[in-house]
Amino acid sequence: MMYSTVNVFVVSPDTRSERRFDLGLTVGQLKVRIAVFSEVPVRLDLNGAKRGQNKLELITGIPVQNQEISVLPSEDATQALCVLADDDKKLGFYGIHDWQVLKVNDLNPATSFTGQLSDTSQVDKFELSEAEYAQRQDTVLAYKQRHKIGRFADRSSEEPQEPPHVDIPIGARCEVESAEKDFRKRGTVRYVGPTEFAKGIWVGIEYDEPIGKNDGSVKGKRYFECQPNFGVFVKPERVKVGDYPVEEINFDDEEM
Repeated sequence: MMYSTVNVFVVSPDTRSERRFDLGLTVGQLKVRIAVFSEVPVRLDLNGAKRGQNKLELITGIPVQNQEISVLPSEDATQALCVLADDDKKLGFYGIHDWQVLKVNDLNPATSFTGQLSDTSQVDKFELSEAEYAQRQDTVLAYKQRHKIGRFADRSSEEPQEPPHVDIPIGARCEVESAEKDFRKRGTVRYVGPTEFAKGIWVGIEYDEPIGKNDGSVKGKRYFECQPNFGVFVKPERVKVGDYPVEEINFDDEEM
């Protein structure tokens, strides 16, 4: 006699799988299928004989005598449609349809491994101290060190460096190096430090005469106060600090 088949989901505390069963199987034969573990592609026929069709892969870890199989309309259903309570009844008797769920409960979990496959509370943990971890060569830390990744990367020459110390006090009298012979540019130091218009340390000077380029500000950023054309910014190596009195500069009429 030929029986039709049904596709169902079989779930247990540790497993979930999709399987096809003959509706002519009895509940007792179904339990054997669910409990058996085999890597050989065999299948039991209705009388328990072998025939090569499908793998027996439904592994629940629940012994046959402990199984209680409920039929649910879906996996998120909370109420069973029925319980396969009679081992002699065929699956077709219970009206099982495609894509319903056979939920296998363990009536005596103390005698099986049910639930232990997903219980990690008793699993020994492998732990290392920070010192032991740092000494290992098979870790992410060791990989980063070997390949100079992240905080182990080489410092770039373009990284910001501490500004050099410049011994030019604010308020000191000074003279600025000039390319013109016998022309001395004297003034007072008003600012020493970094600027936004160029890298490095700059010295802001208020000249004694209007021979400068600004009023202590550059591109809208003010560094010190002075009259227009009295201010200038120069590199520290062009500045000489000392006792430089104010000198009057006489401009010829042709240069005015």
